[in-house]
Amino acid sequence: MTDQQTETVDFPAARSLGLLGAVNARDLGGYRTVGGTVLRAGVVLRSDGLHRLTDDDLGRLTGIGLRRIVDLRSPEEVREAGADRVADGMTLHHLPVFAADFDIFATLREVLADRDPDKQRALLGDGRAEAMMIGLYRWFVTDSLAREQFAAVLRLLADPAGDPLLFHCSAGKDRTGWTAAVLLTALGVDRETVFTDYLLTNERSAAVVTTVLEGLLARGLMSEPELLLPVFRAERHYLEAAFEEVAAGWPDFDAFWADGLGLDEAVLAGLRANLLEP
Repeated sequence: MTDQQTETVDFPAARSLGLLGAVNARDLGGYRTVGGTVLRAGVVLRSDGLHRLTDDDLGRLTGIGLRRIVDLRSPEEVREAGADRVADGMTLHHLPVFAADFDIFATLREVLADRDPDKQRALLGDGRAEAMMIGLYRWFVTDSLAREQFAAVLRLLADPAGDPLLFHCSAGKDRTGWTAAVLLTALGVDRETVFTDYLLTNERSAAVVTTVLEGLLARGLMSEPELLLPVFRAERHYLEAAFEEVAAGWPDFDAFWADGLGLDEAVLAGLRANLLEP
């Protein structure tokens, strides 16, 4: 791994990458662990989908040395929205995380295909959209195949080559949010900081969400587009639900790491070596 020094004194944690085509793209560098070490800048990035990247965006990612991209979207999401735009020298790893019972993409498509306000309200109203999201976060932890995919991202980040890596889903909120939460927790970042990073999505994506909701109303696809807000927003209790499932299924996070994710001390050591300042 190339030796890389980073000024950490005033480094802004969760720094935006400034991408026009991926507004939720940000650098996890700058977060401090409870032991006092700091995540290095430019080595682990999180984002929304990369299918709308501009040429300037690609140039920016190339300039910071990005070499590996992990796409957590389902094959159907990739077909509908488009494949990631990648530059020469970047390797794309497709590790889809999706389930029929909690396929948010399929739910959104169903909602928009049927313009009947009563049916839309029946599907999403009275807390049902929120309950669906909570169920999704619990599934991240309880489903063995989902755990395998999240673990695969962590193994890539621990690779001795140590090349910078970006992981993403569609909005950079749910699958991406849980991946980041597990990573930061494993490295020793305190829980409140983990939540702070997770909730930054609302700030970074607010303008996009507003535009989408206004567009749904203007096009006559929904008369109550606000019904989708629980799906579009990151909410603290969603992430809490995932951590609750960890606590319900394993004695502690270390046990979840070993038994739930199938990861060992060597992977953790690799993460520390690649991602933390000396």
